[in-house]
Amino acid sequence: MNDHRIPVLVGVGQVSERLGDPGYRARSPVALAADAAALALAGVDPRELDTIAAVRQFEISAPQAVAPLGRSDNFPRSVARRVGADPARAILDVVGGQSPQRLVTELAAAIAAGESSAALVVGAEAISTVAHLIARPDRPDFTEHEPGSLEDRGHGLDGLFDPELARHGLTGAPAQYALFENARRARLGQTREVYAHGMGALFAPFTRVAAANPHAAAPTERTAAELVTVSDRNRLIADPYPRYVVAREKVNQGAAVLLTSVATARRLGIPSGRWVYVHGHADVREQDVLARPDLSRSPAAVLAVTDALAQAGATPADVAAADLYSCFPIAVTNVTDSVPLTCPLTLTGGLPFFGGPGNAYSLHAVAEAVAFCRAHPGDLALVGANGGLLSKYSTALYATTPAPWREQSNLQSQVDAWPKVATTTEPEGEAMIETYTIRQSRDGRRTGIVVARLTDGRRFVATADPASLTVGEPIGTRVVAHTSREGNRVTAL
Repeated sequence: MNDHRIPVLVGVGQVSERLGDPGYRARSPVALAADAAALALAGVDPRELDTIAAVRQFEISAPQAVAPLGRSDNFPRSVARRVGADPARAILDVVGGQSPQRLVTELAAAIAAGESSAALVVGAEAISTVAHLIARPDRPDFTEHEPGSLEDRGHGLDGLFDPELARHGLTGAPAQYALFENARRARLGQTREVYAHGMGALFAPFTRVAAANPHAAAPTERTAAELVTVSDRNRLIADPYPRYVVAREKVNQGAAVLLTSVATARRLGIPSGRWVYVHGHADVREQDVLARPDLSRSPAAVLAVTDALAQAGATPADVAAADLYSCFPIAVTNVTDSVPLTCPLTLTGGLPFFGGPGNAYSLHAVAEAVAFCRAHPGDLALVGANGGLLSKYSTALYATTPAPWREQSNLQSQVDAWPKVATTTEPEGEAMIETYTIRQSRDGRRTGIVVARLTDGRRFVATADPASLTVGEPIGTRVVAHTSREGNRVTAL
């Protein structure tokens, strides 16, 4: 490849604001993204941009979603106009936390192919501001009508929404991820108490990083015990998750990443000490939830990370810093159970403590990875971005050391060829519980939900008496499945 086409990350920007902070401006998502973009573009003429790509906001991430204070009908071009850019191409990506890293990888590939010379990725959420202002009579209107082309890729919800899970009350990420978490606990043979301590021990170092990050939504250092001890402030959301270990979505945060070719960076006079190269990357989609042979693992994510390491000619011990997507503990341990990283596992502070700005969190992780690489020339930084229900994984390794652009292996064909579990929506007869959770609402109501298998191996979802799931070890318990118009239910054998 012509080395002039090698993609490099040359600019990053992050902005944030918290309710009550001095200077709080109640900025819209567009305004937050534009302010981050201005920081990423510092010293670069915005007219150089030929592409701007935006991460999809939560308020437009589902067909029925509503933007309570209004929204832009062309988010990337609204951001571009604010910074003085008029790129030929504007992209609005699909739903999922993998989107920021996947967009960085995609635009880097476009630069390597000679299809782009300067591209910007932006993302922002103002969920905290919207919740704060929605009931006020003088609330702002964030509606914008922006002309120009838009490559709107749609919601991309395939594999991210399972109607059978939803039919039995698994409609929120905490309860859905809790199924994976409890399955992992059983696989490890741990008691509830021991496993809870492990979740706290995993995330306590994240809180220390968040406490030192000026953009963190919850910059408070907490002990492992604090994180997993249920209290009025740390209520149980879905067994085994108390609130403190769950991604925090009420944030006001924006980020941006600028990529160019080496030739463009030289022409624009961007110092080479600011260039960060992609040493390895991978994007892959996991099997649908109920088809996975092992609900305690997402091997596709591990495959992505190991392939990126192989491209870079690196081992896990060579990674000096990492930011693994941390919406829930298992999103981290799913990777580290198989990839023995010895470095710290977050650069931002993680989604429960830094904050989870919708689909855009990992754009902040990339920005922090670039800052780390510049401060530690030659060191490798890993970003792992997860989307859906451990459904999509995008990862990359970064360093200031020059590296050629490498094409990804055909990982998806490997995943697609893996065995799949047969399912049924109308189970009847004896079965065994594979995993479970208990959803708990704010008013104390509880709903028991299980995933189980019939004696012929077919998997199904059902509700259960929550009390039956609090005694002993539910996983492996024999039950009887019944089907009705209200849904599936299991009872004691």
